[in-house]
Amino acid sequence: MSKRVEHDSIGELPLPADSLYGIHTARALTNFPITGVRLSHFPELPRALAMVKKAAALANAQVGALAPELAEIIAAVCDEIIDGKHHEHFVVDMIQGGAGTSTNMNANEVIANLGLDRLGRPRGDYRHLHPNDHVNCSQSTNDVYPTAARLAILLASRALMGVQRHLSEAFAERGRAFAGIVKVGRTQLMDAVPMTLGMEFSAFAATINEDIERLGQVSDLLRETNLGGTAVGTGINAPAGYREAAVSQLSAIFGMPLIPATDLVEASSDLGAFVTFSGVLKRIAVKLSKICNDLRLLGSGPRAGIGEIILPAVQAGSSIMPGKVNPVIPEVVNQTAYQVIGNDLTVTLAAEAGQLQLNVMEPVVIFNILQSIRMLEAAMTVLTERCVTGIVADETRIASLLSNSLVAVTALVPRIGYENAVAVAKAAQGSGHSVEATVVALGFLTHEEFAALMQLEPLTESAARADNKRKEEKS
Repeated sequence: MSKRVEHDSIGELPLPADSLYGIHTARALTNFPITGVRLSHFPELPRALAMVKKAAALANAQVGALAPELAEIIAAVCDEIIDGKHHEHFVVDMIQGGAGTSTNMNANEVIANLGLDRLGRPRGDYRHLHPNDHVNCSQSTNDVYPTAARLAILLASRALMGVQRHLSEAFAERGRAFAGIVKVGRTQLMDAVPMTLGMEFSAFAATINEDIERLGQVSDLLRETNLGGTAVGTGINAPAGYREAAVSQLSAIFGMPLIPATDLVEASSDLGAFVTFSGVLKRIAVKLSKICNDLRLLGSGPRAGIGEIILPAVQAGSSIMPGKVNPVIPEVVNQTAYQVIGNDLTVTLAAEAGQLQLNVMEPVVIFNILQSIRMLEAAMTVLTERCVTGIVADETRIASLLSNSLVAVTALVPRIGYENAVAVAKAAQGSGHSVEATVVALGFLTHEEFAALMQLEPLTESAARADNKRKEEKS
């Protein structure tokens, strides 16, 4: 295999002659064999890096810091990366020392060598297009890397919100299908009051919709960029007018207006936006896991548990118990949620570990946030397609539990008073008789009076009206 030799401040290193990356990336491959997860694992990140590099090249040409012909070549190469090409050459591990310098240099070297291809020059012949002098002109890792990370997260979150909407719609559809099924509502795992199964599933949809709103709101925090601040926010080595031009170019490339940070020094060291965003991902995970807990409880049994719903059977559940089917989809979503919650703690600790004008722990922050987004997206897709859309109600079981429960006692309070209702509940529970038989036997109501009072559908309408009122006030 033919080789080329590159050099840096450490010394020389032979590389394959056709390698798109250079010596800095090669050293990072040796130094950081940590997770085995490369930059290319998250395609949003190479795309975002290319957007920043394209914006920087065009801005540099605009202010006279870079020859227009070189800027055009860099921009053309970046367009290919934005379109999904060459990602396999972004090979550095997601977790790395150096505050993202290896990521930035991986991008600089790949773009430079692709540009040399266009110039008809050998790869590594940096006299004609240099990774630092040209591709990284007017930039530092400390403004490129966090800016690209913000864009990558925004790109990834768009897909996540789309998956959330599909899951919400699936729960809402089941809510409509189950609207007429009256069941036992429970608090603290104990029988409480009547409700409909439709209300239960509509509530799942509502809580997911709330998280879509929160995610959209916190995403706005990531539109602030420190691009142009270079090393510590002072803008050293960036010419006059570059910062404004770079942010303007990047906004156009990204398709969303980005906000120049008002204090570049603060923006270069603070990771508050990442902490807040990760916190919303944790919130999504917590609520999603709670929903899956409910699905597992409602589907437990099939004969010795609650058993009000039947989850789709997607695989055999046991190597020893014939016919057993487990709620494996909610289970895997639970585990995903635990990982996301743990990732949030990592983000929190890493953000706190910043020192003076830079937080060198940015790589682990970006890795955990992008991993959380990816896992949540996959988990919610599976939950939608492999579970929620196929859930059916066991109406016979629901009716049996309702008729044998004490939930009707609550509806007696306005008619016979709280103390008498307590007496009915205790007597029914002790004797095993129905609430109707007990209330009649105690002389509080006749069968006809009880039947008129126990129209369970009206009992659930008040809750539905309250829910609709909340939705109207919110809109």
